[in-house]
Amino acid sequence: MEKPVLVIKIGSSIIADASGNADAAVIQKIVDEVAQLTATNRVVLVSSGAVSSGKNFLKNYKGKLVERKAAAAIGNPILITEYSRYFAAYNIQVAQALFERHHFSNRHQFLQVKDTITELWKNDIVTIVNENDFVSNHELKFSDNDELATLIAVAFNAETMILCTTAGGFLNSAGEVIPLVQNIDNDLLSFLRDETSKHGTGGMASKLSFTRLATTLGIRVIMCGIKGDASFRKALEGEEGTTFKAKRSTLKDRQKWLASGSVTIGSVRIDEGAGKALSNRKSLLAIGIVNVQRPFSKGEVVELVNANGEILGVAKMKLSSAALEEEGARHNLMAAHADDIVIF
Repeated sequence: MEKPVLVIKIGSSIIADASGNADAAVIQKIVDEVAQLTATNRVVLVSSGAVSSGKNFLKNYKGKLVERKAAAAIGNPILITEYSRYFAAYNIQVAQALFERHHFSNRHQFLQVKDTITELWKNDIVTIVNENDFVSNHELKFSDNDELATLIAVAFNAETMILCTTAGGFLNSAGEVIPLVQNIDNDLLSFLRDETSKHGTGGMASKLSFTRLATTLGIRVIMCGIKGDASFRKALEGEEGTTFKAKRSTLKDRQKWLASGSVTIGSVRIDEGAGKALSNRKSLLAIGIVNVQRPFSKGEVVELVNANGEILGVAKMKLSSAALEEEGARHNLMAAHADDIVIF
């Protein structure tokens, strides 16, 4: 049987020591655990820490965008060198993949990404992934590596995604790890704290947002730490951390890409009748669109928004916003086919 895909994301605050430099002892522990898991899983390791590892080499670092790009350019080779050194002890070769957002928004490039990493797996090579901060466009960059890990997990129909954090799991109001989460509801959201990690760009709110997306698309998500023995294995067995149960997903691969990887450019507001029709897997007709909120071209993916401003899903449009506004009076005009619509 083919090994299940496991995506492991390591946060900056896990990697970095107090001064922000890569902590070699932590990297070695991560490698020790991942190396064991490669026997039974196809692993992709999404590792933050490039910016924190490189920023101390820059004079008067203030955290400006251009400084973060420069720090990442310095830190990425530092990280990959450390990972390579420790994986070599297990006779495991590593490969580095630096991604930009358009690698996922363009389906042709998206499929090329899948082919390349699959080829590396065939040769028992562990791919270590990070964002290509050096050239990433500010407006279209990943929000953080939680998003990147989720896109990788969706791309490969991963069985599980591990988000490794300093918190060791998702905590309740008493600071205790919640072992199992069936649904991400308002009760769970009430435990959120307004904070980000010391060296990272994300926080628990970001992790929860992408956990919701991943579980909706059929991926089990585990939040755990790296302290103690065999932390990842224990987390996979439900002994440590927080497990977010996966939902049953009937979406096709292309629809999963629409839901996760595509960059939404435009936005349309739909009426209640259209919302009900879409929930029953119907196509979107022009008559159900109340107005265009952000313009778009034919073939682009847009957000579908209800009267309350809530995003219901996304759709690849058969018409441009201009054509839609010009011809929208035709009640039977199809704006998006059911196969090109994903409701969240």
